[in-house]
Amino acid sequence: MEGTEHRQPNQRLQEHMNEAGFRQNELADNVNVFLIGAGHPGTVSDRTVRQWLTGKTRWPHPRQLQALEAVFGCTAEELGFVPPPGRRTNTSTPESPVLRRTFFTATTGTTAAAVVPLFSARPNRVGTTDVIELRKGLDALMALDAHRGGHEALESAALSGARQALDLQQKAATQSIRKRLFTVAADYTATAAWSAIDARRSDRAQTHLDRALYLAGMAKDGAAQLRVWNSYAMLAHQRQEHTKAIDAGYAAQAVGICRRDPLYASLAHARTAVGHATKGDRQAALRSLGYAEAALSKADRDQPRPSWIAFYDLSELTALMAIVRDRIGDSEEAEAASHRALSSIPRQFHRNRALATARLALAQLHQREIEEACATASSVFDLMAGYPIPGRMRSLLGDFYRDLITLAPDAAIAGEWGDRFRSEWSRA
Repeated sequence: MEGTEHRQPNQRLQEHMNEAGFRQNELADNVNVFLIGAGHPGTVSDRTVRQWLTGKTRWPHPRQLQALEAVFGCTAEELGFVPPPGRRTNTSTPESPVLRRTFFTATTGTTAAAVVPLFSARPNRVGTTDVIELRKGLDALMALDAHRGGHEALESAALSGARQALDLQQKAATQSIRKRLFTVAADYTATAAWSAIDARRSDRAQTHLDRALYLAGMAKDGAAQLRVWNSYAMLAHQRQEHTKAIDAGYAAQAVGICRRDPLYASLAHARTAVGHATKGDRQAALRSLGYAEAALSKADRDQPRPSWIAFYDLSELTALMAIVRDRIGDSEEAEAASHRALSSIPRQFHRNRALATARLALAQLHQREIEEACATASSVFDLMAGYPIPGRMRSLLGDFYRDLITLAPDAAIAGEWGDRFRSEWSRA
């Protein structure tokens, strides 16, 4: 509930944020981690936090209050919030296992929210229930990534989850449980790596991927291994190591799970297609795309799979097809593929929709549709309003600006778009 009478800045909340080392967007990230882990939408933005700080919102929604209390470890009143007349001041409700979360201080000194359940009250015998609880935390992180993109709080939370899984692995009741916990640790570590890739923190990503591949090997888990090779390919592309990106795609294809599950095979072929296109090998790129389409047509979407692969379906393959087509010079086909992808990418994959929009802008630009391309590219900033733009997306928009001033250096709209790009970049 919001009130406008006697609006005063919430100094107590500001003091708690200063003590924790939170900026507005970082507090929003941590509250969203808790909300998503509890099964609610993670819709808090830096604008929401600003309204709390200015006093415009004196008593947030109960779910937000519960998350804030968990983040800071104190009551809503201690955080400076004022309940409406007649409202009970005790906002706490009995927690379900999904809501039971712990928050930690990362080694960098930055406080971040972890969606890892508390196990301190459980006996030393670790079993299936513990694996399930850890998986819920991992699913929450994947949901946050789909909405917000990679960032430091998510990376730190994922590394904390990996540590928790490995601690429990030492106490596991059976070899089967130990293997499953190795898989969970590998997936958490790969999530940290992916977050670093999305933020374009390549050195950290490399370290996490090396560790994740080891853990996936210990688990003998093909899905986790394929995930790591997929991320290796993306990291190699960021580093302009395009031959390595192709090799990582082939390594992903060689993982045994690709022979058993065509969905994974399709992703591996699609990633290889992007590598070939970037190298300028048109025939190989189109051949790999054909393999990816054929494999996906055979995949059973109802088969149980880990949450990290939920992003991959026909809409994502179509988005990758747009990248391939644009890089081999088929800009019209790339634009059509981007439109098809945007018509079907699920709304919860907020970051992926923004990326597909940026790719659409590039395809339009490469057809000399300057004004339309600039309008499309500008809409990316609107899609990401309230959140810092992840490094990978910023780099893509930088590619757009580079091509824009190359193709239309004297166009007035190019200068206008460049001004907005620099302004948005400085706030990211």
